[in-house]
Amino acid sequence: MAEINALVDAGDVSAGPPLGPQLGPLGVNIGKIVSEINEKTKDFKGMEIPVTIKIDEDTKDFEIEIGTPPTAALIRDEVDLDSLSPHPKKEKVADLFIEQCIKIAKSKLPDLNCSEMKSAVKQVVGTCVSSGIMVEDKDPKEVLKEIDNGKYDEEIENEKTELTEEEKEELIQKRKELQEKMEEREEEFRNKAEQLLKEMEGEEEELDRDDKVSRLEAEEIPYEIIVEYLPEEEDEEEGGEEEKVEEEEG
Repeated sequence: MAEINALVDAGDVSAGPPLGPQLGPLGVNIGKIVSEINEKTKDFKGMEIPVTIKIDEDTKDFEIEIGTPPTAALIRDEVDLDSLSPHPKKEKVADLFIEQCIKIAKSKLPDLNCSEMKSAVKQVVGTCVSSGIMVEDKDPKEVLKEIDNGKYDEEIENEKTELTEEEKEELIQKRKELQEKMEEREEEFRNKAEQLLKEMEGEEEELDRDDKVSRLEAEEIPYEIIVEYLPEEEDEEEGGEEEKVEEEEG
């Protein structure tokens, strides 16, 4: 029995990597396997999903086991963000109600190393700590203590996952406020980066890109902003041009 484990793009798996090269030598119907995985993972489209494929090497029969996305990916999907906070201690990018944490915990429970919903919810809230996500408009560390003290026992025991209309409206408003704060913070980072780069230009010793990047990172400027001012060197393109010249000379 052969077993293949891979992380795939839900609902968008193809016969190429990562599965194709592993399935090819086993002589199975790759198209059929890919089609079945896409059908089973279509509800998670846009996320990466762990899959396990067990293949009988004699009969070519197979079984497909679908895992659930990483907790951070489910949180990102729940708050409707492309990415979580790169600076979770200082920059909060979204807020979750406890019902949303229970919803995520419920879907992850089969994959977590715990059997109780309360423990699963705590794991989700713990992931919020490292993702820059508030819970119930509070630091998630505070919510972890509240869970231990039984504040959300009723919601957890009843597996309450639906928000009231009032809560939904509140969530929309919170997202709007956080988005505005993030845009203000981003502008502050850009202004600071420009100021630091200007100061470096005035120094006697000329700094190379790595030195400038290090200076900006030391001031906690996000890397995605750093590369706007100090683009990465495109070695691959340069290599491609060299190969093209060699071909022409040849």
